[in-house]
Amino acid sequence: MRFGIVILPQYDWPDATRYWRGAEAYGFDHAWTYDHLSWRSLAGQRWHATVPTLTAAAMVTERIRLGTFVTSPNFRHPVPFAKEVATLDQISGGRLVLGVGSGGTGFDASVLGQPELTPRDRFARFAEFTESLDTLLRYEQPGAGGISFEGTWFTASGARMVGEPAQLPRTPIHLAANGRKGLALAARLADGWITTGPDDDGTDAWWRGVAELAERFDSACAEAGREPSSVDRTLSLDSERRYSLTSAAAFEDAIGRAAELGFTDVVTHWPRRDGIYAGDEAVLDEVASRLATLR
Repeated sequence: MRFGIVILPQYDWPDATRYWRGAEAYGFDHAWTYDHLSWRSLAGQRWHATVPTLTAAAMVTERIRLGTFVTSPNFRHPVPFAKEVATLDQISGGRLVLGVGSGGTGFDASVLGQPELTPRDRFARFAEFTESLDTLLRYEQPGAGGISFEGTWFTASGARMVGEPAQLPRTPIHLAANGRKGLALAARLADGWITTGPDDDGTDAWWRGVAELAERFDSACAEAGREPSSVDRTLSLDSERRYSLTSAAAFEDAIGRAAELGFTDVVTHWPRRDGIYAGDEAVLDEVASRLATLR
């Protein structure tokens, strides 16, 4: 089992340094930040941009992998974003993991004056965005003509990248998906699958839903001709109503359940003073002291 932690982009630099260095010192395998322009109940609060935040985090850490949890096509085009990703991966020494999702229906989906999309269109855009990133980030030296594609949602004409990828064949792409089409896309194309689990009415109901999703992903991998165990699987523990760092016992219980369902990775959130993910950093201290034995 590998362990990750989300650090929301709310902290001014250089104060934010303590969180990113802290995640590495605690022994977490990966640290992530949300890729939104603002987010839900925190929309009125301080919220920094994703790529500069991760770039700064890369400069103050050495080992820990860094990632987006998750980026989406709501306000991004794959060509400039792929160059940002490739540059960030080079700066970090090949430590970047690119989490990608279809994009929610909240602030990010309308802030640029975008029309509201149907679920079908949101998935089609998600698939095209992901496939475009897959092509761009590989950058197999296409010659003077660059990389070109013309889709329903995105177009590129002679795009150029930064050169040979820091990670071969490209930065790992982990897809967030719960629906049938999204699971099939992840099984076909992604290096890893991320799930937040289903909407739930309680702890046991949520875990039953997670088990069903894991089974559906197994089936999607089989249909795609991939060995299910060959794909990394990340579970966001804090989509369950109980915050995973409520106590060390709660965290260890969640780890055990996730392991039984075949997840290779779990992600929690750095405790905040109040509101969502409110908790005590003393619990994080205790959990971190046990990570080595929980692996």
